[in-house]
Amino acid sequence: MQLNNRYKNVFGKIPILGMIHLAGNEPVKRALDELTLFEEEGIDGAIVENYHGSVDDVIQTLQATSRLDTNVVIGINVLPNEFNQAFQLAAQYGADFIQLDHVSGKYRSGEINFSAYASQKERFPNVMVLGGVWPKYYRPLDGSNLEADVRLGTERAEAIVVTGPGTGKETPFDKIRRFREITGEHPLVIGAGLTPENAYDQLCITDGAIVGTCLKVGNNTSNPVDRGRVREFMSAVKEARAYQDSLIQY
Repeated sequence: MQLNNRYKNVFGKIPILGMIHLAGNEPVKRALDELTLFEEEGIDGAIVENYHGSVDDVIQTLQATSRLDTNVVIGINVLPNEFNQAFQLAAQYGADFIQLDHVSGKYRSGEINFSAYASQKERFPNVMVLGGVWPKYYRPLDGSNLEADVRLGTERAEAIVVTGPGTGKETPFDKIRRFREITGEHPLVIGAGLTPENAYDQLCITDGAIVGTCLKVGNNTSNPVDRGRVREFMSAVKEARAYQDSLIQY
């Protein structure tokens, strides 16, 4: 499966993708409010996910975002790993990318149907995929080989997502570094556990991040986004971007 450089062309330097969890009594209204806040504070993209809400909430949110004039790049994650529906919704509502729990590897809960996935990827070539390997909440089968699974993932997705043990749980730095060694120049995205405190160190060796929990009031995914926390986080992001720019200059 041939991949292009669309990730870097669309997102630029170390993009931050805010997670929209669709929580609250009016999840769609909150989602739109969060999207506005994200744009105002310089967050590059947003992922609409049925984490607390339903797939219908995802669809209603996408219907609304498709009519907006926004600079925020819109993505979709339909849990659990529902790539068929995610691809179709992205194409229907003009989203640029989808996030998948995993695109390679064998787990106790099964593995991706690659034939079906490849068919959808060919059908919707303009939809980027940010795909996990050995992700949170999935246990690889005994005998699995991380390097082989990550390398296979780079052939299937425009970016690889690396996570720790769970939502809001810090991704171990050693795991990030190992993924970086395997992926080489292929985009690598941190998918869980970033905070204003660890963002600089982790973003200096990666190509972006999906951020949700640490941007919420009280670090609780059910709560609204905290503007002050977003600003604190983006301050660390700017430092990491400056560091990567300095490497290019020299």
